Amino acid sequence: MKKEPLTCSFKSIFLRAIGLLQMQLILHYDMTYREVKYSNLGLEDIDRKMLMGINVTPIIGLLYTPVLIRFLGTKWMMFLASGIYALFVSTNYWERYYTLVPSAVAIGVAIVPFWASLGNYITRMAQQYYEYVNYKEEHVQEQKKLPKGACHRYIIIFQSVFNIIFHLSFVFAQFPMRFVLNHYLNDNQHILFNVNSCGANISGVIPGFNTTVLTNLPRSMLLIQVESVLMGFAFLAMIIFLLLCGAAYRPTEEIDLRSIGWGNIFQLPFKHLRDYRLRLLCPFFIYSGFEVLFAVSGFSLSYGVCILGLDKLWLLILVYGLSCSIFSSLCLGLLRLPRWVCLMGGAAVHAVLLVALLCFSLCPHPDKSTQYLGPLLVIIALWGLGTALNKTGVSILLGMLYAEEKERLDFVYTIYHWWQAIAIFIVYLWSNLPMRAKLSILLATLLLACYCYWVMERRLASKVPFRLPRIPRPRHKVTNHNSRERGMGGEFRLK
Repeated sequence: MKKEPLTCSFKSIFLRAIGLLQMQLILHYDMTYREVKYSNLGLEDIDRKMLMGINVTPIIGLLYTPVLIRFLGTKWMMFLASGIYALFVSTNYWERYYTLVPSAVAIGVAIVPFWASLGNYITRMAQQYYEYVNYKEEHVQEQKKLPKGACHRYIIIFQSVFNIIFHLSFVFAQFPMRFVLNHYLNDNQHILFNVNSCGANISGVIPGFNTTVLTNLPRSMLLIQVESVLMGFAFLAMIIFLLLCGAAYRPTEEIDLRSIGWGNIFQLPFKHLRDYRLRLLCPFFIYSGFEVLFAVSGFSLSYGVCILGLDKLWLLILVYGLSCSIFSSLCLGLLRLPRWVCLMGGAAVHAVLLVALLCFSLCPHPDKSTQYLGPLLVIIALWGLGTALNKTGVSILLGMLYAEEKERLDFVYTIYHWWQAIAIFIVYLWSNLPMRAKLSILLATLLLACYCYWVMERRLASKVPFRLPRIPRPRHKVTNHNSRERGMGGEFRLK
């Protein structure tokens, strides 16, 4: 049971789509690449629709995620999502509208179910490990509800270990950029020739960025080799997961989860929003989606690439991933510290950085860009510190709040990742806003999230009762074979 979080972590590393998507978008952005290889294909339009499929489709995830998870089971939902990623990689062998866009939509459909089932799975493994260690306890042998707070220690450890390993996916995702694409990039004098301002003063992503970023085109066989390596890792992840990961629930529990009726399963995520704990955490869920996308697209492009050049993009995201991974270990401190320390610590770091970024703007000078490399790497590393405390802290908090309600975990994590999907959609819409407006939205959301979290903890400390929707009792249909043999086939329901 110790191996499951490690397996999920390594599986998630292999499935990180950001590396392939990043390389693909840079190649498609270059005007020469488009003209020579796909002159009449309309790659720009295809890329826009791909991004729309990935960013817009998840907003309907709340409608189908619980039904999918309960129909397929937690483990098989994650396996299906990994298969969809393999499909996305395979479509890059033949870049056409009818291959790229449907696979991007499929990725968008799988995002919320994958992350909801993954959060549920890690928490369930922590609960099962507690039961394994304490198998002699009466409540474990009789499969009763766990005592309050009994498995919190294991939830903290399992979620921290998962995030330590998972955030390395940002590092491995930069290998195609570093070892392949960087050798074909133009120098910064050419790429940034028309860029007049960077940072807080700009609108959009990088105004004036040159439309030709490649010195010469990569060989088609080289790109096929890169895609084949990524495809191999996708299949390796699926095989590892099948061999090493066990089921999240016992077979009887799986049957019970499905047997409450599909209509009830569809409604219950909405009903769980009556719980003030979830409602008050929604701003943190939204901010969690904002800040990761801001790090990998907003800061990395509008500050990092704009000042340092495109050849340093891989370094910025690599440092961010390493920082997230290393500092996720700080959440192990929750074994002795109050649970608010992680969330409030991460929020404090991000608040200071957002205020600093609101004041930071300059005109790019390619000859002097190296002097800004150190400060920008420090900023992205500190942002990674905040991300680690935030992402790991939220997952741990949800696991602790609902540790004794294992039949509700899929609904809770669905709501969490659905709000993150809403945040992804908002970031997709705001791409042309002024940078100061984006930073102000981030800061306002962060302050609101901190206030709502403080209200939630205060209510819990005051023992204000929270409202949980009633989950209907399972309705099993069992055939009475003896009566059928007598010609009186019948059905009865187990209460």
